Amino acid sequence: MTDQDTSKQSTGDAEAHPSPEYHPYHHPAAGWGAARSVSQFLLREREFVEGPRAIQKMNHEGEGFDCPGCAWPDDLKGLRLDICENGIKHVTWEMTHKRVGPAFFAAHTVSELSTWSDAELEDQGRLTHPMTYEATSDTYVPISWQDAFALVGQRLRELDDPNQAAYYTSGRLGNEATFLYQLMARELGTNNLPDCSNMCHEASGRALQAALGTGKGTADLKDWEVTDALFILGVNAASNAPRMLTALTEAHKRGAQIVHINPIVEAGARRAIIPHDFVDMALFRATRTSTLNLQPRIGGDMALLRGMAKAVFAEAETDPKALDREFIERHTAGFEAYQALCESTPWEEIERQSGISRAKIQKAARVYCEADRSIFSWCLGITQHEHGVDTVREIVNLLLLRGNLGREGAGPSPVRGHSNVQGNRTCGIDHRPSPDFLARLAAVCAIDPPQEHGLDTVRAIEAMHRGQVKVFVGMGGNFALAAPDTPYTAEALRQCDLTVHVSTKLNRSHLVHGRQALILPCLGRTEKDVQRAGLQSTSVEDSMSMVHLSVGMKRPASPHLLSEPAIIAGMARAALPDSTTPWEWYVEDYDRIRDTMAKVLDGFEDFNRRVRLPLGFRIRQPARELVFLTPSQRAEFSTAELTDVVPVNGTLKLGTMRSHDQWNTSIYSDNDRYRGIKNLRTLIFMNADDMRERGLKLFDEVDITSTAKDGTTRSVYGYKAVPYGIPRGCAAGYMPEMNVLCAIGDYSTQSDQPLMKNVTIMVRPSGSASTI
Repeated sequence: MTDQDTSKQSTGDAEAHPSPEYHPYHHPAAGWGAARSVSQFLLREREFVEGPRAIQKMNHEGEGFDCPGCAWPDDLKGLRLDICENGIKHVTWEMTHKRVGPAFFAAHTVSELSTWSDAELEDQGRLTHPMTYEATSDTYVPISWQDAFALVGQRLRELDDPNQAAYYTSGRLGNEATFLYQLMARELGTNNLPDCSNMCHEASGRALQAALGTGKGTADLKDWEVTDALFILGVNAASNAPRMLTALTEAHKRGAQIVHINPIVEAGARRAIIPHDFVDMALFRATRTSTLNLQPRIGGDMALLRGMAKAVFAEAETDPKALDREFIERHTAGFEAYQALCESTPWEEIERQSGISRAKIQKAARVYCEADRSIFSWCLGITQHEHGVDTVREIVNLLLLRGNLGREGAGPSPVRGHSNVQGNRTCGIDHRPSPDFLARLAAVCAIDPPQEHGLDTVRAIEAMHRGQVKVFVGMGGNFALAAPDTPYTAEALRQCDLTVHVSTKLNRSHLVHGRQALILPCLGRTEKDVQRAGLQSTSVEDSMSMVHLSVGMKRPASPHLLSEPAIIAGMARAALPDSTTPWEWYVEDYDRIRDTMAKVLDGFEDFNRRVRLPLGFRIRQPARELVFLTPSQRAEFSTAELTDVVPVNGTLKLGTMRSHDQWNTSIYSDNDRYRGIKNLRTLIFMNADDMRERGLKLFDEVDITSTAKDGTTRSVYGYKAVPYGIPRGCAAGYMPEMNVLCAIGDYSTQSDQPLMKNVTIMVRPSGSASTI
């Protein structure tokens, strides 16, 4: 057994880091709390007027602007205030007046910057020049774009095998840049295209593809507006998809049932005041966002869903309408086997695994049976488990029982986390591309793409660690912090001959670099992208498959910035000097890229015209039309056995999550308003009884040790214990600080996703020899 110990970073002096506070009250989501938080943030960033005004201006001029935050769909009725707290913060964070140029890097070595907090690094502002690492001075120094591209091209051409490079994307890329990026990688000869979906919604895509023949949800925003029942699983709407709150409050007002299923009853699962509801804001009048809250143990969702299905079958014994038998007979396969499995699964096991009583599960099932149309929506609380694929398929099973597919107001609706992550996958970022896609790419783009599968995120890290991947290119994001097993990932990056990060701001990944390293600064989505043909637009896809254009309206932070398509084209031309792909011609006018995409991508026909329609267009979903691209040409029931998720021997199951004042790895402050936390991130939320069992009180310091599948351990020290409303045997804490506890080998055998929501830990008072 090995032991990887990671001590908490120094928090500096007390004045800079005030004492933590905990106020366990629950005020409404959004509302005046959000307004106050936004005001404080804008004042701090000195953008009190310009920030919100620019967002509104960009939303309603030209072809529109897409917030690079969450991917919740735009309001279908043209709401002028369809913005949220996190959106304003995220856009203002990008539009900051602060700059990080050559003088900054000359004044600070990489070793010094490595001691800074992650919030301090990003708070320095926007990157302004391409930079390269100089080992002799331990600093980044300026490099011309031409020399930077030449370095990338040289290192890629020198590889013995094109699979010695990996091309990562975080989800921020627009569709046009995405298409060029995957084209470059495949023309170079590799499908090593790891992405953030590998860590977030890979389970959703694989489950939906297996069950329905499509890797996406079928419900859209119109369905949310008319459904009778919403089941929200593993979602913290107020922080991760704040504009969902509008849909939830409107659903409650019209009498729809809203069931939240999550180990923690988050603020967005209680009540909310929507900022554009001016009367409610003036009267401080909140609207409920739930009619039922269930708190399963971490990983217990699948058992809860199985219990709901069992209850539906029981209801069908006396109510012939409980099952949609016509739908089942005409459109599904495997029903009898699934029915037998549900009926043979004992209630005692369902209760034990879910942590929910039979009576409560039956109550949720009654809501489902009484609703004519139901939508199930979920996020990472469902996917980041060993059995994530099985759980998503169980959601589909439940939908199929009552024919909740292929009709208005019904269907599966995963919340794809941020920016353009779904568009990235649609437009070719996939380490497991289909033969049909590769054949079309070859025919249209005149290349010979590799057929073998490439590396996903976890396997790319392992390959870098072994020295088998020598060049790492990251398009956006903060790979070193977003990935699991932080020290292992850092060692892997340092094994590379070259690391390239295309970024807008300084972050930890720039300091955890290869022997040679480049920082290539790009335009943000808020900024004007002017190419030879004029001002350019880029397209994005939201979480419900709507594709629309986004145009930045702000002056670029620096004249030395390039767009992401231009950076990709520059690297591609340097690495492929004899390529017949018209890289430079594409960058002159992004309509040309879209014309090529229309020939390669299913559903993108007549792309340039349709994307300019009001609100864009929706990519067709065959399963929505009851066309199932599965082997049976039917929707497939699954029959997975329940996974044992009950903690044993004094262990707890830890789920990592974001704080509210955070977006992915960007941390705006050390506060988490909706959970009552101020001035603290290195904490662990625990059940009060679990704390008492360990002799712990509020803010007592604890050491946390995780045990991996292979028996190795990883630890963090001096974290603060906070009692919270979470089931016994469960705990929660913030990413990226707790990513260190998730071992690189602890990933799902079903989806290859890291088990970020299901880490086995022991908690003990700091300095104690106790093992519980």
